[in-house]
Amino acid sequence: MCRNIRVLNNFEPPATEDEIEAAALQYVRKVAGMTRPSAANQEAFDAAVAAVADATRVLLDALVTNSPPRDREVEAAKAKARAAERYGTAR
Repeated sequence: MCRNIRVLNNFEPPATEDEIEAAALQYVRKVAGMTRPSAANQEAFDAAVAAVADATRVLLDALVTNSPPRDREVEAAKAKARAAERYGTAR
């Protein structure tokens, strides 16, 4: 359920709004224990996603690092290699 929650800090270019929203949505889904809220809970669910996304933006803007920015393609290749080793196949 949390596959879209990725490290978003210290990338060049910085995390996009879509990445932040996807991470917030997956976090709220995990905490709520549901992938789709009922109509009665939709408003609370959407408000929680917006609040988590806002908090994520504030956090990412405030973090400071001395490390050089990471490259998305390099990190994706590393993840693919880890998955191939773990599951025995390349995806």
